[in-house]
Amino acid sequence: MSFAKEFLAEAQQVVAGLNAESIERCATELARVRERGGRLFILGVGGSAANASHAVNDFRKICGFEAYAPTDNVSELTARTNDEGWATIFAEWLKGSRVGSKDGLLIFSVGGGNLEKNVSPNLVSAIQTAKKAGASVVGIVGRDGGYTAKEATACVIVPTVNPAHVTPHSEAFQAVIWHLLVSHPALKSGQTKWESTK
Repeated sequence: MSFAKEFLAEAQQVVAGLNAESIERCATELARVRERGGRLFILGVGGSAANASHAVNDFRKICGFEAYAPTDNVSELTARTNDEGWATIFAEWLKGSRVGSKDGLLIFSVGGGNLEKNVSPNLVSAIQTAKKAGASVVGIVGRDGGYTAKEATACVIVPTVNPAHVTPHSEAFQAVIWHLLVSHPALKSGQTKWESTK
């Protein structure tokens, strides 16, 4: 089997292994955030940060959320990294945004954060800060979901079908799942361009 066929076969296995009920719980929780007038803060690192930026657009434009990604402001992100340290960049950004009980966090991550292994400690700190403020936490993560899966109000874990491809499948399916969410009848409030063009 060619590599391309193998990778696509793995993607089919990922789709088959996704938990639809977990996705529905995420849709319900995000709808609650919007209903109570909360803001949606979307966090990710690396490729997941790029996904966060795209998702902010979709949740704002298609679903009517007030949504933000801290990584969209490179000046603040690098200033906080330089002055305060990598581990607290998101938590301090959330504090500066006065995160509260109406708000929600949407975490995109391959591993979900792990303090013991010092992987994405900034996501762990952000989740702790958000929960302390009473905000909801929703996650789309890979592997075992790490800290996000343990602490989130609702979470989808992208199943591992090949340990050699955890990152590409996790980050690719973040996009599939958030596009499902912004298309979900519980969340979608605006028409998308090509679907409205005859």
